[in-house]
Amino acid sequence: MPRQFLCPVFGSSLWFALILQSLISSAVTYRRPVSGGKRQSFLERTLILLDVNTRSPVKVLNDNFLSLQLDPSIIKDGWLDFLSSKRLVTLARGLSPAYLRFGGKRTDFLQFHNLKNLGKFRGPGPDYYLKNYEDDIVRSDFALDKQKGCKLASHPDMMLELQREKAAQMQQVLLKEQLSNIYSDVTLTARSLDKLYNFADCAGLHLIFGLNAQHRNPDNSWNTSSAVSLLKYSAGKKYNISWELGNEPNSYRTMAARSVNSSRLAQDYSLLRTLLQSVRFYSRANLYGPNIGRPRKNAILLLDGYYIDRRVTKVEDFLKTKLLDTLSEQITKVLKIVQTHAPEKSVWLGGVGPAWAGGTNNISDTFAAGFLWLNTLGIAAAHGIDVVLRHSFFDYGYNHLVDQHFNPLPDYWLSLLFKRLVGPRVLAVHVAGLQRKPRPGRVIRDKLRIYAHCTSFHNHDYVRGSITIYIINLHRSRKKIKLAGTLRNKTVNQYLLQPFGTDGLHSMTVQLNGEPLRMVDNETFPELKPRTLRAGRTIAMPPVSIGFYVIKNINAYACRR
Repeated sequence: MPRQFLCPVFGSSLWFALILQSLISSAVTYRRPVSGGKRQSFLERTLILLDVNTRSPVKVLNDNFLSLQLDPSIIKDGWLDFLSSKRLVTLARGLSPAYLRFGGKRTDFLQFHNLKNLGKFRGPGPDYYLKNYEDDIVRSDFALDKQKGCKLASHPDMMLELQREKAAQMQQVLLKEQLSNIYSDVTLTARSLDKLYNFADCAGLHLIFGLNAQHRNPDNSWNTSSAVSLLKYSAGKKYNISWELGNEPNSYRTMAARSVNSSRLAQDYSLLRTLLQSVRFYSRANLYGPNIGRPRKNAILLLDGYYIDRRVTKVEDFLKTKLLDTLSEQITKVLKIVQTHAPEKSVWLGGVGPAWAGGTNNISDTFAAGFLWLNTLGIAAAHGIDVVLRHSFFDYGYNHLVDQHFNPLPDYWLSLLFKRLVGPRVLAVHVAGLQRKPRPGRVIRDKLRIYAHCTSFHNHDYVRGSITIYIINLHRSRKKIKLAGTLRNKTVNQYLLQPFGTDGLHSMTVQLNGEPLRMVDNETFPELKPRTLRAGRTIAMPPVSIGFYVIKNINAYACRR
């Protein structure tokens, strides 16, 4: 599945930003000074001293830093009709507040039809489908439970099993389209838009809708007919939506034998801003983008890329530091361009997932993929990337946070902990330890990655002034970390994530402090209970593990305001 960097344009008709098509990963962590003198013992060489600058944050991010994405393919494979599931809404609500970007490769093949007779747009279903399958979905929606104005459904097991069969068949079609770069049209009906907005609204997500920019007139100007119809319908429903135009317009030549240059794209964005202002309800709506792939000479890019492309063939590949260390360089290039041309604009990273083209079963949906995901969040935050959009919350393939049985995958639990514990204020990390001197021509890459933020103000278990440190240990051995300086002799709450069961890194179940994480029921999360470490105790990170550590009683000045 593609991971994309995205530089949005906040509340503005500004039509340029940044995108970069390349590999996504992370690198910026810390550098341990080279030791001198006598050779130290193994125990001494594994001890890391950690301190954090508590006076002021180095970056302040969007409150919705970790956000979500859905691809329009969810219409074609049928899963959009099930977004009213109580369990899916509950899981999405656990990651709010966040943006929900509805966009991706199929954005520019999406057409909106506000029609009552939808039969001719649906097309024939598989032969094994029940004749009244779609009617059953409609009836289940009429029988929805209403909670705070939300429409929530419990779909019968038989219906879900039929849907999984349909999605499995459609997945092959969608994958073929992605590999060939030839896409079929996607029809969004008024009823489908209602379902999409209901899901976002009930889950506390702000919807960003990607409009089709490839719908062109004979003179290559943007054809606004579908967009106008969609805007008017959404305004009539009073749907609070932000907007985006197009997905990777620089790739149109290969996708549709048509090109859109920067001047034309500027006119399109200006036209869209005019359309938004003409619809009173959206006169002040935010407009984001464009996102553009493959940096070209003299171009303003928006930050779009594939995280790891096709280079991950086994879970151990997620431990490769060379792979993790590619993102920092790309972000630096993009931020330099933004600083030159639009320093007041924020940069987003969109379409982020652990693998390309839908991922691979038992690889991109395992515990091991979490190292890449958390490292992406850490490095993006350290560079000041305002928002990271995870592709995808739920859909076909193996890159999502929730599987087709509506069960959270390891990256979901990681995201949930991040949301609950990590705030938008980024703090500088200072690390002292012992490191061997590299041989000429050899780079020693860090396998222990440490990031620090103020603890989320939304978490009422911790008072303002608390600090959250999150650590990735890629070593095959345990690492000891001693809190020093301002962190010395403070009480720490530990949230240690490890794979559960005998599958090791291949496991699709996560344990928190030794307890496996599973939903209690469709509306109840398990208790995310920390383990309290006594003041002054050394943190011991097990091999290939992830840990969140909340420093409770530090009263950090940077985190009090």
